[in-house]
Amino acid sequence: MPPVNTLSSPTAHIEISIADQTLVLVDAGGQLLARYRISTALNGPGEQNASGCTPRGEHFVRAMIGGGMPLNTVFIARRPTGEIYTPELAAAQPGRDWILSRILWLCGREWGRNRGPGVDTFRRFIYIHGTPDTEPMGVARSHGCIRMRNQDVAELFDRVAPGIRVLIH
Repeated sequence: MPPVNTLSSPTAHIEISIADQTLVLVDAGGQLLARYRISTALNGPGEQNASGCTPRGEHFVRAMIGGGMPLNTVFIARRPTGEIYTPELAAAQPGRDWILSRILWLCGREWGRNRGPGVDTFRRFIYIHGTPDTEPMGVARSHGCIRMRNQDVAELFDRVAPGIRVLIH
């Protein structure tokens, strides 16, 4: 399916509800294209560096990483490790915050709120990314990022392009 965020549809966007733990993809005409259950930060909403919170406000996808990689590809520092997530790998590394399958790296648009010193979403490495399928969705449990099922994040990744607006409230 072609990306929805093309020059012909500049108002297509992603909307994330922290309260509802949902992510929706909306086309330029306002039509709902997809709805996904997600998991945002255990620490709740917030913009401060090192807070472990999910930042609010207007953002955009600055970079997209992992296209064409197998589902459950493991990433560290936005690079594939060569590992594929398995329950056995998880058991050998308990407590690891797994970033899997795809990464949509967010950048804030609001200076002083989610962009700039002390509050910069991009420099906080806030992503929309895949997580093990054993992790619950609809429950705030992340370290600040927006977690999705692997199949869902791969589907979303294939439907959007860098630059798409992301509204988090």
